[in-house]
Formats: sequence, structure tokens, C-alpha cells
Amino acid sequence: MSPHQGRSGVLLLHGLCSTPEELLPVHAALRAAGHEVRSAPLPGYSFDASVERQRATSWRDWLGQVTAQVAALRERHEAVALVGISAGASLALGTVMLGEVAVDGLVLMSTPLRYDGWAVPWYQFLMPLALYTPLGRFWHYEERPPYGVKNPRVRRWIERELQSRRISRAGAAVIGIDHLREHDRLRRELLRRLGSFDCPPTLALHAREDEVASLANVELLAKRLGRATLRSVALENSHHMITIDNDRQQVARETVSFVDSLVSPAACPGERHREPAYV
Repeated sequence: MSPHQGRSGVLLLHGLCSTPEELLPVHAALRAAGHEVRSAPLPGYSFDASVERQRATSWRDWLGQVTAQVAALRERHEAVALVGISAGASLALGTVMLGEVAVDGLVLMSTPLRYDGWAVPWYQFLMPLALYTPLGRFWHYEERPPYGVKNPRVRRWIERELQSRRISRAGAAVIGIDHLREHDRLRRELLRRLGSFDCPPTLALHAREDEVASLANVELLAKRLGRATLRSVALENSHHMITIDNDRQQVARETVSFVDSLVSPAACPGERHREPAYV
């Protein structure tokens, strides 16, 4: 019998071309609650400090890696949850969409089904030209203030990190066109198929002032997935990177409570049928 009998296995999925450091507070809280937590980098998706140029594999390869890790957790646990932030939320949804392995719960943080936040430039509609034509061969995305963070102290810390190395707790200083294109393909596939596949109980955590993806993304999830499946919480004092911003303790608490409920449903009566908290 598994030593983890009765507790969940949790796979943490960080953002695009980043590292598991984005989710360290959540990792620590889940482990303290007795859950087994995995947060290994995904080759071809995660940032690799050992190479100068980051090379992306296909989004289907990304989902294949996540599926394999979920399958390994299923051998040890009665319940398995995926917790993803930003593009990591896309990976979590995509894994359920493929349906090759059972997932008992999702925690979707700062889900970017559509890039419509307050800091997204007006010329965002031209992005496909960069992603899918030769015009974008030499283009890349550079991280810039506010770095997904509202807290000024954390923002200064990120700036110092990016001055001394190519990666910070908030992600890579530069994201290449290959990574952006593959995530865009995954995002488009999710928009096309969302609502056509069964989703497990889902918790959506999203900042009201997310500068990358607005709260309209959560409403889209609610409409497509069904409000009986989704519970959402709007965070009042953060930007996109909610795991390291002002609301990080609330994010950790909400995540632990949700994962606890997967193995002890009675501890959270009605949790799976609550209307979105921000409505």
C-alpha cells in the first residue's frame, strides 16, 4: 500500500519558458499539508540554463510529458491534481483535453485563453504575423515592467535578478518565437475544443488587475466548462504572477483547501457547485 494513501499527488506546471521557482510558495504549502508534489522542468517547454538559445518542442510533446508524469502519480495516489500558472494552466487544461490519463482536479492560475489584459499593446492583433510568417524570424518577447507583479519590493527584486542572469522567479528575460508559437497553437486548440470534453472539478484563481489576461478569461471558462465544475476566486491585490505577488498566501491557502477536498470532499461541502466568487 502506498505510504501516501489518502493524500493527493500534485503536479505543478509553471509558465512558458520559465522554471518551477514560480510556484515555490504553493509547492511548500502543499507539501506541508501532506501531499506529494512534483514540479520538474519540461524539456522543450521550460527554461534551460545550460544552453544559450532556448529551443521549443511541440505543444503535443509538452502535453505528452505532463501525461507521463500524471500517470506516474496515479500509481501512488487515489487522487491527482494539476496546478498550473499562465501557460502552465494551458498545459493543465490541454492534458485533460487529450484524455489519455485521469485527472481529479485542476487549479488554473492566471489562465491566458485570450491575451486581453490592461498592459497588452493595441497592436496585439498583429501577433500572428510574427508567429506564423517569416516576419517573425528575428522577433522575441522581452520581459518588462511590471513583470506581472504589483508588489514594488518584489518587482525591484525581479529587476535585479534579470540584470545578473537570464531568468527570474517571474520567468525568463526573453521568450523566443518558437515557444510563443507553440503556446499559441495550444491556446487556439483549447478555445476550439473547450466545452467539448469533460473537465474535473476546477478552481480558477485570477487577479482582478491581471495585466496579461483579464477576468473575462475566467468567465469564458465558466461558460464553457459549466459553473457546476468551476469555482473561481478574484484576487484583489496582484497582477499576473499571483504566486509571488501580494496575494500569494491566499493563493497557497485556496490551492491547499481545494486539493484537500479531492480526498476529503466532506471537508468542503458544496465547494464544487459554488458560483464564481467575483460575480
